[in-house]
Order: sequence, then C-alpha cells, then structure tokens
Amino acid sequence: MAFENLNEREKQVLYNLINYYIESADPVGSRVIANRFRMGISSATIRNTLQDLEELGLVQQPHTSAGRIPTDIGYRVYVDYLFKPDTLTTAEKDKIRKSILKEGRGINEILGQTCRVLGDITNQLGVTIGPRFDAGVLKRIDLIPVADERIMVVVIVESGLARSLIIEIEAAITEKVLKEFEKVLNERLAGLTLGHIKETVSERVADVAGHGRLIKLIIDSKEKIWAEKRSEDIHVSGTDKLLVQPEFARIEKISEIIKVLEDGTSLSEFIKGADEEGLFITIGHENKFRQIMDCSLVTSSYRVGNVTGSIGIIGPTRMPYRKLVSIVEYTARTISEVLSGIDKKRD
Repeated sequence: MAFENLNEREKQVLYNLINYYIESADPVGSRVIANRFRMGISSATIRNTLQDLEELGLVQQPHTSAGRIPTDIGYRVYVDYLFKPDTLTTAEKDKIRKSILKEGRGINEILGQTCRVLGDITNQLGVTIGPRFDAGVLKRIDLIPVADERIMVVVIVESGLARSLIIEIEAAITEKVLKEFEKVLNERLAGLTLGHIKETVSERVADVAGHGRLIKLIIDSKEKIWAEKRSEDIHVSGTDKLLVQPEFARIEKISEIIKVLEDGTSLSEFIKGADEEGLFITIGHENKFRQIMDCSLVTSSYRVGNVTGSIGIIGPTRMPYRKLVSIVEYTARTISEVLSGIDKKRD
C-alpha cells in the first residue's frame, strides 16, 4: 500500500486515531475522533474514512461493535510518514546524562545503568548491547600473569575500549617470556581488525620461534580472545514496567518475552543486524521472534571510534513513538560521547 495514495483526510484521521489509541488503549470510534480533535468534519465522514482505512489494512475492528485500532501496517505508516519526534527538554536531557553516569565510567557500568534508565523513563523494557569489537582495530594486546597457570589477556582497540579474559595454561610461564611473546604479537597484529585477526592469527604466528606453547594457546583460544559471546554483552531492565501495560496483563505474555531475552545471542544479533548505524524500528510481525510479535523495538546504535553497539526499548506496539524515539536517539548519542571521552571535557 503506497502512502502517497492516502489523501490528507485519511492521513489526519489515521494520525489522530493512533495518537488516541496510544494514550487510551481503547478502540477508537468516529465520534471520539470528531469530539477530541475538532477536525471540522462530521462523525459520519470520519466513519466513512475509517472504513476506507480498514479496507487498506491500516486499521481493524477487534469486535464488530467496537471502534478501530491500528494494525502493524498502520503503525508503520505512522512511524515512517506521519509523526515527528518530540523535542526533549533540557531537564530531560540532563536527567538522562546524569543517570547514565551514576554508576561510573566503565563500559559495563554505563550500559547496565543505561538499560535501567531506559526502562524507568520510558516504562518499557530497556535493552543495551555491548560494543561489537570485531570491527575494532587492535591497538595493543597485553599478557599479564595472574597465577601459576593462568594469564589475563587484555585486548585494547584504537578507540580506547578494552576487553579482558582469563586463560588457563598447561604450565607456568615466566613474566619475561610472556612479555617477549606479547611484543611479537603486537608487532604482527596491531593495526588489524579483531575480526581479521581471528581469521588469520594461525598463519601470522605459526613461524614464531621459541614460543610453541604460547602459540598453541593463542591459536586454540582465538574464538575467546578475538570474538565475544553476544549473550554476555546484553543488559535488560524493566520487566516490571511491562506488567502494568494492558497488553501484558497475562503473565504468559511476559514469560514469552523472557524466553527470547534468555537467548541473548539471538536477540543481540537481531538488534545489531537490524541496522548497522542509526535509528531502527521494528513493529509487530516484522520481528523475527514469535514471542515478541505483539511488540515493537526502537533501537539506535552508539559508536566509539569504529566500534559500535546498540541500545533500545521493547514494548507493546501501542507505545508512544514520538517520545520514545527522541529518548532512544539522545541516549545513544550520550553513550557515544561518554565512551569516547567527550563528556570528560564537560565535567
């Protein structure tokens, strides 16, 4: 259905109907629209227009005697063509920024607090996903002994972000030997993306002399060192917020959403793959997961150098898009600034 085929009256009636339904959660009749929005046309004319919109698949009647509610396609037209995002006040922006920084400046702290902030101020389910390091360019790798048979591997990318993990080794290795091998790794791998290193590290270190055990360790552990498990990088908050929404009055609906969240890898890849950069909205049956086909996702990416992650909200399709789009976009920009160190100049 081409949006261009809608006349101005149909656009305005659809816009008013969706705004009222978002606010009330009640099916909307022609008389409500006529009385509430003062469009200058009769209730009968609005009723005819609603019938036309229903034939186009933009609204539907849940019951024969009820008013209309938007369909997923109706919401899509609304989101893509009809509404303009609200402008956040200075006070709202300050609240978001200060709340994000409340728990500290570490990545996990910032992302954990951000999903709580999103849940609290939107009354939806807040979701944040850690930065995708595979596109990051390696600045330095550090090998640090932490016990007789354990070393910490710290991977630092050019944006300044870092990730670390503990790897067990078969026998103790002196710090001097570790530093020698660390120097070789940095000489051969620095300047490459982590994704490229993961695919080629075997060939790049195969001819290094005198470090057989460490070479084998780096090759055997390449999936751990150069690629992160997406399920470990997803933060979720606000399940209690959804419980007050009429769409989720039945606990079974929340349980279905929790099932998707428990498989963090799939949800993370879906959100991250929806759009590499910028705002993205998926509505109802556009979602790939059956359990959230009654929901909408509003997500946006944040960027630190050439490394990106995603934040967003999950809620009923009947969500206040105008406000929530502004909140998600501003929050993503704020995280980009904070993680890039821009915010330090302001404090």
